[in-house]
This record gives sequence, C-alpha cells and structure tokens, in this order.
Amino acid sequence: MRRILVTGGAGNIGSALVSGLLKGPENQGTIADNLITGNLNKLPEPSNRWRFVECDVNEPNEVNSLFRENFDYVFHYAALVGVERTQTNPLMVLQDIEGIKNILNNSKQSSVKRVFFSSSSEVNGEPVEIPQHEERTPLNSRVPYAVVKNVAESFFKTYQQVFDLDFTIFRFFNTYGPDQSEDFVISKFLKAAKNNEDITIYGDGSQSRTFCFVDDNVEACLKAFYEDEYVNDIINVGGDKIYTIKELAELIIDLCNSSSKLVYLPPLDDGDMTRRQPDNSKMKALLDHPLISLEEGVRRMIDHPNFN
Repeated sequence: MRRILVTGGAGNIGSALVSGLLKGPENQGTIADNLITGNLNKLPEPSNRWRFVECDVNEPNEVNSLFRENFDYVFHYAALVGVERTQTNPLMVLQDIEGIKNILNNSKQSSVKRVFFSSSSEVNGEPVEIPQHEERTPLNSRVPYAVVKNVAESFFKTYQQVFDLDFTIFRFFNTYGPDQSEDFVISKFLKAAKNNEDITIYGDGSQSRTFCFVDDNVEACLKAFYEDEYVNDIINVGGDKIYTIKELAELIIDLCNSSSKLVYLPPLDDGDMTRRQPDNSKMKALLDHPLISLEEGVRRMIDHPNFN
C-alpha cells in the first residue's frame, strides 16, 4: 500500500485529488484540512482507506501528530486562497510559510519519498513574456500570497539539495470545478448568472486568463506521481486558450440563458494581473487527450448537483 498525506484535502483541487488517488486500490490516505475554506461535503464517500484529520498545518504540534503515521508521499495543498481573502488577511497568508516548514521538516525526518506542492501562477507576478515558461519567466511576485508561494518553491529546492528530499512543484493556473468556493471567479459568475443577478467585474474586464477544469489538473498531477515524471522539477498546470474576464462572463451568461448584466467596479489595488497564460507543454506531454474546453467545463459545472 502507498500511504499518502493530502493537506488541504477538503478544498476544490485537494478533494478532487483525493478522489483520484482513491481510484488506485493500492493507495490509502490521510486528509488534513483546517476547514477555513475547505468543506467536509467535498470529501469522498466514507472508506476504510482514508481518514480525515482537522489540522492546522501551521501549528507544529498538530503536524508532528499527523506524522506519527509513516507516509510514503505528501501532497501539500493547504493554503489560504482567494484574491480578496488573501488581500484582506495578509498576515494569515504569511503564516503559511510555517506550514511549509512543518511539512518539510517532518517529511525529511520520516519515510516520505517525495513531496508534491501546489504553487501558483501568482509567483510570476505581471508577466514579461507570454506564454509563461517554468524556467524562463522571472518570479516577480509582490502580494503576500505570491511571495509565500515563491518562498515555498525555494524551500523545496533547498530541502532537496541539503536533505535529498525529492519534490515536484505544480504551478496552478486558474483551476475551476464544481466544488470550488463561490468567491472564485467562475463559480461566483455562475451563481450570479443562475440567479439572473448582476455580474461584477473589477476594472474593464480586459484582464486575460486561461482556465483549467479540475479533472485535467488532477489527471496531470496523478500522472506525474504514478509515472515518476518531473522529479525535482516545476510543471505549469493550466489551460492554454486565452479569455478576457469580460468574455468569460458573457460565455457564462449565454450558457445559463441568463438575464444578468455586467457591472464594472474599480480595479483591485494589487494582485489582479493583466495577463496569465502558461506554457503548458509539460502538462500536455503527460496527457494523451485534448484539454477540456472552457465551454465544456462550465457546462459540467452547470449540470453538477452543487449548482442546481
């Protein structure tokens, strides 16, 4: 059996990852989450192959207790997330550095073979090139959330160099899915559109993004895990078709047959980059099919029980 720890496992991506892992009969898991943004309703059906522990990974004693179980692999996905939430609570964001250190220190002292980390496109800050390549793109992070992810990447590289603890860093670019909290852009727009409410956009809506449906995200990460790909490396995980935020809102209104109107608010002070697009060549090399389109992904969310 593979013994796997997933922190942040009650979140949108974490819970989908757990469900994917449990499809492998040789995997058994421990799910850790402090439930600030996670939700127990997102977890898989009860099973004797996984257990849930309410845990704040930023507290060393709680992490030490977790590691009384000997894990083979760790997926460290726990973090304070959401642009507005992280801007409102910058000190809470910075505390996530302690969680990174706690996970790495326990992993290096135990049976862990490899740690997988959910970084973010935010580490790039305002891009100087499009698409953004893992190695060529400068890390221009400014806001606390992005700085923490940048610091974390340095921690993982250093622990591999000093302690020979293997890692893989996933830089996530706007992953969405049916279990995403309603304060993220697609789920927020969908909720408003289904209720025929105004959709609010910061700035003029010209900010451009790519979007990755959670199934593609999880499949790429699991393939890197199972096939021992991108060990001690960084991989962008995201879509490659660019949409402006205005185009996204109009697509959602159309797919929901909604009467919602677009309402424009002043731009955010910081943290709302004008462009994001990953060079996702590594991700595509892992997958043997085209990525799920934004239209198809949004349709899946609309049809999902969580949005009915």
